[in-house]
Amino acid sequence: MARDELLSPKQVHEEYGFSPQTLANWRWCGNGPAYIKTSPGRSGRIRYKRSQFEAWLNAQTVQTGGTAA
Repeated sequence: MARDELLSPKQVHEEYGFSPQTLANWRWCGNGPAYIKTSPGRSGRIRYKRSQFEAWLNAQTVQTGGTAA
């Protein structure tokens, strides 16, 4: 069984293009991908499971074509 890779906000930025500040804004607003916080308080490190981040991206996909809403 393969382990799910944990990504820091910086790694998410490097691989997917979302800035760490955008990720922080999404966390603060309560939307965006699920994340892991390693300890309570402002100093807790944030990590994203790659599989959950990619599932969230897939859920944001809008299919084009067809009739307009």
